[in-house]
Amino acid sequence: MSSQLLRSGSAAAVAARRVRNILGSVLGRDGWLWRTHEVKFLTTSSGDTVKIGEIIYKLKTPQNPELVPLKYFSDSLPQMVAQHLRWIMQKDLLGQDVFLIGPPGPLRRSVAMQYLELTKREVEYMALSRDTTETDLKQRREIRSGTAFYIDQCAVRAATQGRVLVLEGLEKAERNVLPVLNNLLENREMQLEDGRFLMSAERYDKLLQEHTKEELDSWKIVRVSEDFRVIALGLPVPKYKGNPLDPPLRSRFQARDIYYLPFKDQLEILYAAAPNVSAERVSQLLSLAMTLCSQESSSLGLPDFPVDNLVSALHILNIFPMLSSQQLIQRLYPYKSILRKDGHTAVEGVLSRFELLDRLHHSSPSAVVSVTRTKDFEGHADVTVRVADKDVTFQVPAGSKGLRSPHSSPTFINTPSHSQLLAAMMQSHMVKDMCLIGAKGCGKSVIGREFAEMLGYSTELVMLYQDMTARDLLQQRYTLPNGDTAWRLSPLVTAAIEGKMLILDGIHRVNLGTLSVLSRLLHERELDLYDGTRLLRWDRYQTLKGQLQLTDQQLQERLIFPIHPSFRVLALAEPPIVEISSGSINSRRQQWLGPELLTMFLYHTVDPLAKAEEMALIRGLIPNVPNEAAEQLLHLTHSLRQTNDPTAQSLASSLSTRQLLRLCRRLSQYPEESIVHAVNKACLSRFLPSLARASLEKNLTSCSMQDTQDPAGHTRDYCCDWLACVCNHVFFSPLRDTTVQTLTLQPSVQDGIIVYEDSPLVKAVKLGHILVIDEADKAPTNVTCILKTLVESGEMILADGRRIISDPHEAQGRTNIIVINPDFRMLVLANRPGFPFLGNDFFGALGDIFSCHAVDNPKPQAELAMLKQYGPDVPEATLQKLVAAFGELRSMADQGTISYPYSTREVVNIVKHLQKFPNEGLANVVRNVFDFDSYNKDMREVLIESLHKHGIPIGAKPTSVKLAKELPLPEVRMTGYWTLNQGDSARRKLLCPTETHPIEIKGPVFLRVQSYPCNRQESRALSFTEEKAHWQIPMNEVNIVCDVISTNDTLFVAMCNPVCLYSMKERGETIQCMELYDVFPRTISGVWQPFVTIAPLGSPLDGQVVLHEEQSNTVLHLDLVTGAVQRLMLFPGSDQTPSRASNWWSNKEQQGGHKICREFAHKNWLLFYKEDGNQLEVLDMLEGRVQSISLPIKLKMVFLVAEDRWLLLESTTNKKFLLIKPTHMAAEDSGVYQLHSINEDTVNSGHGSSSAEVSVPHMVSSEQLPNENLSIALDQKIVSPNRVLADSSSLAQVIVGFPDLMSPYEVYSFRRPVDLLNMKSKGGSHSFFPGGVQSGAVKRENCVSLLSANQVVRAIPPNKVHLNDIYSKDVTPPMASAYLEVTDLTSKKLKYIPVPRSKTRSPYTNWLSKVSECDVLVATFGSGSVVTVDMGGYIRLWETGLDTLQRSLMEWRNMIGTEDGRPIQITTQRDSGLDVSTPKHGKIDPHNAPHIGGNQWAGGTGGRDTAGLGGKGGPYRLDASHKVYQVSQAEKDAVPEEVRRAAREMATKAFKQRLMEIDMSEYDASTYERFSNAVRRQVQSLRIILDNLQAKGKERQWLKNQVTGELDDAKIIDGLTGEKAIYKRRGELDPELGSPQQKPKRLRVLADVSGSMYRFNGVDRRLERSMEAVCMVMEALESYEHKFKYDIVGHSGDGYDIELVTTDKVPKNNKQRLKVLKTMHAHAQFCMSGDYTLEATKASIRELVQEEADEHFVIVLSDANLERYGIRAEHFAQVLTSDPQVNAFAIFIGSLGDQAERLQRTLPAGRSFVAMDTKQIPQILQQIFTSTMLSSA
Repeated sequence: MSSQLLRSGSAAAVAARRVRNILGSVLGRDGWLWRTHEVKFLTTSSGDTVKIGEIIYKLKTPQNPELVPLKYFSDSLPQMVAQHLRWIMQKDLLGQDVFLIGPPGPLRRSVAMQYLELTKREVEYMALSRDTTETDLKQRREIRSGTAFYIDQCAVRAATQGRVLVLEGLEKAERNVLPVLNNLLENREMQLEDGRFLMSAERYDKLLQEHTKEELDSWKIVRVSEDFRVIALGLPVPKYKGNPLDPPLRSRFQARDIYYLPFKDQLEILYAAAPNVSAERVSQLLSLAMTLCSQESSSLGLPDFPVDNLVSALHILNIFPMLSSQQLIQRLYPYKSILRKDGHTAVEGVLSRFELLDRLHHSSPSAVVSVTRTKDFEGHADVTVRVADKDVTFQVPAGSKGLRSPHSSPTFINTPSHSQLLAAMMQSHMVKDMCLIGAKGCGKSVIGREFAEMLGYSTELVMLYQDMTARDLLQQRYTLPNGDTAWRLSPLVTAAIEGKMLILDGIHRVNLGTLSVLSRLLHERELDLYDGTRLLRWDRYQTLKGQLQLTDQQLQERLIFPIHPSFRVLALAEPPIVEISSGSINSRRQQWLGPELLTMFLYHTVDPLAKAEEMALIRGLIPNVPNEAAEQLLHLTHSLRQTNDPTAQSLASSLSTRQLLRLCRRLSQYPEESIVHAVNKACLSRFLPSLARASLEKNLTSCSMQDTQDPAGHTRDYCCDWLACVCNHVFFSPLRDTTVQTLTLQPSVQDGIIVYEDSPLVKAVKLGHILVIDEADKAPTNVTCILKTLVESGEMILADGRRIISDPHEAQGRTNIIVINPDFRMLVLANRPGFPFLGNDFFGALGDIFSCHAVDNPKPQAELAMLKQYGPDVPEATLQKLVAAFGELRSMADQGTISYPYSTREVVNIVKHLQKFPNEGLANVVRNVFDFDSYNKDMREVLIESLHKHGIPIGAKPTSVKLAKELPLPEVRMTGYWTLNQGDSARRKLLCPTETHPIEIKGPVFLRVQSYPCNRQESRALSFTEEKAHWQIPMNEVNIVCDVISTNDTLFVAMCNPVCLYSMKERGETIQCMELYDVFPRTISGVWQPFVTIAPLGSPLDGQVVLHEEQSNTVLHLDLVTGAVQRLMLFPGSDQTPSRASNWWSNKEQQGGHKICREFAHKNWLLFYKEDGNQLEVLDMLEGRVQSISLPIKLKMVFLVAEDRWLLLESTTNKKFLLIKPTHMAAEDSGVYQLHSINEDTVNSGHGSSSAEVSVPHMVSSEQLPNENLSIALDQKIVSPNRVLADSSSLAQVIVGFPDLMSPYEVYSFRRPVDLLNMKSKGGSHSFFPGGVQSGAVKRENCVSLLSANQVVRAIPPNKVHLNDIYSKDVTPPMASAYLEVTDLTSKKLKYIPVPRSKTRSPYTNWLSKVSECDVLVATFGSGSVVTVDMGGYIRLWETGLDTLQRSLMEWRNMIGTEDGRPIQITTQRDSGLDVSTPKHGKIDPHNAPHIGGNQWAGGTGGRDTAGLGGKGGPYRLDASHKVYQVSQAEKDAVPEEVRRAAREMATKAFKQRLMEIDMSEYDASTYERFSNAVRRQVQSLRIILDNLQAKGKERQWLKNQVTGELDDAKIIDGLTGEKAIYKRRGELDPELGSPQQKPKRLRVLADVSGSMYRFNGVDRRLERSMEAVCMVMEALESYEHKFKYDIVGHSGDGYDIELVTTDKVPKNNKQRLKVLKTMHAHAQFCMSGDYTLEATKASIRELVQEEADEHFVIVLSDANLERYGIRAEHFAQVLTSDPQVNAFAIFIGSLGDQAERLQRTLPAGRSFVAMDTKQIPQILQQIFTSTMLSSA
């Protein structure tokens, strides 16, 4: 029955149970006990014999009776064991060695020991481990009084003394160790290190007949006793982990399978153990155990049930019959921790089959009530535990210290779950050692300590680590002061002897091969040590003492010690890794809890605390923690712990209870600190993969935790240097080769004695310094784990036996103690986890022990401040460029675009260089950092692009200055006078009455202010031009730009289709946008198109603007910070909508529009008027009032030439008037404006311009030219008010005296050769508008004055520029959308700067032509610059002012540096020893040959007295133009043209050859290149990461016990004694046999190839982007098929499983890949409509789970319009997370409105991405790859 899993309900199963029940009740408990005992002791005259069955063995009297096993043999011997003993006896009589093979557990050893006890044989026991060496088996050298002696080890002792050698764990030993025994096993011969030779008894005796004993002794031949036998105990490999037996070794043994005892034998033992438990229940438990050990269960992957531990479990059940069987089984076999979900169901199926799912019917122990000393039984305590309102008292072992009653500890807060756990632990403690399994930081150590203190135990904490050896566990060698070698007991052994509680922290870390040496200690409380010491179980020791009549002293001389009866082991471990999930940080760990370990302990799991319990714990330990903060923290932690998303769970592990306590402690001291900041620090969120970070942010938001700004960070080492200045510190930098020994002590040999020098760690502990551990991630994690005990419990044991402890009271009276100085602190510096830092995951292993602080690169301001310290003389502009460029490179590294994270260190080095050598250009110096990347083409392109963007001209030459050509300006002429008409009668006639009224304000309504990133590019990357920078506004392509204006450093741009306003700062990172679509709806009937003008206000209304729409006369007041919009009603009560809708861009004659004058908007007042109207409205924004002025004339234009003087133009005659605002001096005039007409007279020089041809000004300045500018412009010294004016006939006019002085005013003009109005379009159509120049006036004249730069700048269309004057005949003029005509009155020059054509343009060309005559709008920007914005929304900044241009050119040249082109001269000064005679010029060589040295010729180098270079004593330097030494960069660059041509030809030839090979046409190749090039960078960076991971996987390890290599510190003493295998070397570690094979990862890409992809491709290129993404997957994973099995499946209306790429046929070359892309495209074009996203995802997840793989991934590409097909987001979220074994991700191609964003909010964090710009798809894919798939590759 035990050989197969019985299916519940099968007929056989039911029958079996009935039979068992009937037999149980009929026969009762003793009914099972029929059997024949076969073992008999017989005493005869010839001596004692033992008879088993018919086999008789004659006993001999042992020489060393203390070596004979004791108390193993029991009277009631199961029949099966008797058969095993009989077989061993047969083999013994045959003189054969035996191998007992069987499942893990103590049974095999027990059988062997029973046989040896039965036959009174002495035993040499050796537990083999992976650390066992030849010397441990044969001979070891020890030094005695300066001389090395060989000491025989177990195998040699057993052979010579005729003992039985028991070797346990053969599968643990390394391969090359056991063959040493081959000859001893086969022929009983062995050559020893000390020259002796072991020889079999038979041959020795033959020799003895021919030679004397003395002769044989002199030949060093030693007789092997005929009684020598070997019993080997091992596990069958491959079923269990370990090394398989070497065939020659295996053939020397006779094998016997020692399987578990038969069912009835077991049952009998269990009945005896638990008389109080019903027979039915006992048999059910045993049936379960047997089922879980069957062949079928192991084929399901279930580990063997530890049958041997059932006895212990039944002891507990005997005292607590009310205990649930299920809970008991969970202790024996913690299936919930070690098995996957399918394993759970299998086990629970068997449990219910045997009616053991009884957790609900039975109650568990709830608390320990009391602990008291047992009166009559020393070393024990009476413990009372409450179970279901009933108190049960039982006895358990206890320590020697005073007991402590439960709930009395000040530092331990008891929670209900911990009380239950402690009560359950008490039960287990009664019978066996325990192991606590719990996540990192959940309180295992604290519970262990509390448990020990309750029972009065002293604890011994032993921290286990990965490369720990068996010696580290048991005994270490050391030297005595006289140089002799000796062995020191480890804390583990002293704990066993003294009866302490041994806490083994981290058994999940240590190798099983090392831990196995403890199995005998844990099972039988016996231990054999390296120096021959034997520790016996207490009762065995007492029996032996009685039998041999020896005292303790005598037994100790024979190296026999008792193990204290109270000794107990409590192991602590983290949960086993059940499956390698993508989120797990340290997924390199394996499943450590195997069948072997299951037999060693009873297991208790420490579950994470419930929320309320954790809250009580926090409040109990930290009473003054801010309540709200603690609540929020716990809410977040528990929401993370409860998800089944592996990413969230790995985040939760960073927020363990330990870490929460630390956070709360901090918050209680600094209550104002932001929780978000604290959580981010604890999780090191700055360095999390982007998916995990997104998940954390989403959880923080869902827990309504908002971030406040973090304080600026600073870099790691700099922080530490500062701290170190404040405190004493010791610096320690672990490396790859650091071991635990070097971390604590450095051994060295002095005079033959090992002396341990304290490591920096120990010194810092003693002296109270700060220990700075740098590069902690470079040391193996297991080494740094040793720090855990020191940090957490303040204890640590050093290699020389000393112990570091924190409590000074404990140190009293103890030797070898170092007390931690209270000032001791540890500062650990480590690189962030993850690629590209190639360290170990220090944070994953130890993150929650330390208070973590992510040291980010400093914020830009902080970095700038820091760089100023390093380079006080470096121009700030340079520093800003560096900070900006490096900031961008770092963010690219964060996103994964580039792999190298540029650090502050590199910027500092650049600045130091610039500080020391100021003349070297920045462009050259940055190469010090970037030359590393100069051979990586993609990386170089990214870098150059980024540096150019921030204006670092890397690669530019000082000569590449391309400024516009300067033409001479026409001479300035005085062309006439303006005279004011100021007669009395006129004055009376032209008084203008005014009235004021308040305005009415409607609103505000709040509109959304959107932010877009501003991708500002510096324009002077490769050449120097007037253009300074450019960037693109994110505008809709049909929109039309209608206004641009700047104020201070802010730029505003208005659009009118639909109306929206953009604002941006010159160096800002974002562009703010406010859409006013709702305020100006399009009325369908009249189709009117708004036209708006912006007026930015000044202080105190900074950042606010007034927007004026000219047809409806709508005035809006906008606040771009808050998004508030108010409507200002200038005429309350009147409706301001136009009577009929007119479109200002139609060609019909239109009525005049409303205009705004904004010259004084910065003073917060504006003026409005209507064309052909006779009213002026002055709006005062601060007062909220409007002043209306009635005029006697009809208006055409108004120019505000000063605050109180305004120039008006009459509409029909263009006659000018000056309106003067009254000064408040004359009371009678107040409130009345005076209007004066202006007469324009020409100079009587025959210019003859009559007043009829009065020109219309395009621009009049509102301020005057500075006096020096005026004087230069007019070529005469003059101080006077003035205004600059421009019209169509003149480039510029200066009106001197206007408007403040008395008239007449003189008009000086710079006349154009041809009036702009008369210029005809050359060559037919104008470059931009198909219909030639449009008739009718345009809205914007595009003319501005730069008064401080003395310039007028105007944008004019290319067809009005004489291009022949600017460009020579052989140069083709550039395609320009306009030219900036710069009239410079200082240099008297005229320049035409081409403005590049816009990339896109609204299709409404007729309408565009009404906005501006050319394709750009112009505004001033600062003092010497203008800004243009073209119709495609491209903004460009231009420097036109001469001064600013020259300054910039100097800076630019400095940045490039001057060294490049100059010859470099190398001069060596040498003392030639010849005296200097009088200086002279020297002879001149007629041939001018170079002369070096001497003192005759002039113009030599290195001579004396004559004129030349580099010599001494000459009168002056004379360079006869000989090259002293020259390296020219230009020459190096100038590769001869034929070489370049040859290289090009070679490349083309190779390309064509490659195409021929794969049979691909050039057209196809270029098509494929289009997709491939788009993702080239992502493919490159992914492949770099894959390569690195491959390299990391192949990383070598230290192989110990080698005969060559580097000396192993731990083996120095062995080296002293002369051993050989004392070296270690690096090598590749073979995978452990039996460990699971690495399977590839399985990936499926689900590409959306539905019709909508094709339909919307024209809008946002979504289909092409998906094709690029597919291309990226195919290219990146090429040649990694062994690591990633992938396929690509399409889904559309035709179905959800359209095969594009299958796993067995992945495309190998470009042709095949292109075919896949073509298939996608064609399918999308011709498929049915419909959406199968959901079905495709479901089906893929289902299919992938079936396949065997390391991890499963599904990536769904889809467009976001699921709603259209009625698919709900919640449903999709369920599908994505439907199977925890499959990581499914969705990438939505952002579609209409905010559909995609809404979707993303519903879907789980980190699982869904929205690509609003389809360009992001490949980047998102790369993110998914790097943060999940590769985290554990």
